[in-house]
Amino acid sequence: MNKVPIWVDGRFRLGDILGSGLYGVVYRARNIINDDDLAIKLERLINNASSLEHEYRILKHLEGGAGIPRAVWFSREATFHALVLNLLGPSLHDLFIMHNRKFSLHTVLNFRDQLLLSLEHIYSHNYVHSDIKPQNVLVGRGDLEQTIFIYWNTTTQAHMPFRHGGHLTGTPVFASINNHLGVVPGHRDDLESLIYMLIYFLHGSLPWFTSDHEKLPTSSILARKVDTTIEDLCLGIPPEVTTMLIYSRNLAFSEDPDYDYLRLLLRDLHAHWISVSPITSSSIPKEHSVAKEVPLCQLKTTPLRRSTRHV
Repeated sequence: MNKVPIWVDGRFRLGDILGSGLYGVVYRARNIINDDDLAIKLERLINNASSLEHEYRILKHLEGGAGIPRAVWFSREATFHALVLNLLGPSLHDLFIMHNRKFSLHTVLNFRDQLLLSLEHIYSHNYVHSDIKPQNVLVGRGDLEQTIFIYWNTTTQAHMPFRHGGHLTGTPVFASINNHLGVVPGHRDDLESLIYMLIYFLHGSLPWFTSDHEKLPTSSILARKVDTTIEDLCLGIPPEVTTMLIYSRNLAFSEDPDYDYLRLLLRDLHAHWISVSPITSSSIPKEHSVAKEVPLCQLKTTPLRRSTRHV
């Protein structure tokens, strides 16, 4: 009775397993009507609530935004809920490992620009992602191979009122300090997580995370985050990235990031560090250390700006 179906909706034929998680299992699939390659998530029917249905509704609400995966179909198939999505390529985590844990500054700037657009679109609909990490950013395929897509496992949620006493949401390595302390995640926390991810790609490590094999307790990760100064964390990183981290940590919970200001920092980076190379699964170069390409960060060179816009 609980056997995984071979066909979904009579037109999607399941293939190999691509991954799994708390939501269930994701399969490669093919639409036999138009010969498209797709991905299908299957979730067993346990009760009336479905995390896949929640994900489907959010994707439809965000449909058409920069870097938002396309939800094709959702319904019930036998004893499963099924969500059909467009098939994407490898994650930034996979590409980072494939290229010996080194991305060039140009590559990092490229996907930072795209991710800011995606987050701005998500925030414009009053959602918070709350699990920004390399595994949740995927490269497109075919005509979209120069586009990256922000992904989630139903962690995206509505922006809720400020409160303490909650549990950490998302992945400890890239979570904001406030998230660790039990403050409900807001837009500022996604931005802080994004910056940790960028620093990780530029350095190849973080003081609280050096490899997939080192699994520190969440309490130890928080302690190292608190104890690491911004100057030490940003050693060898362009000052504009440092400014973004300071800015994100100074945002109030109800403040929406000032995207005009963040784009100004991006323009400064583009002006100083030449043009950005496209990011694809085949074109990410094996660059030498980024720390040799840029000067040490100067914490006082770029003035901070506070947003006056509120959620």
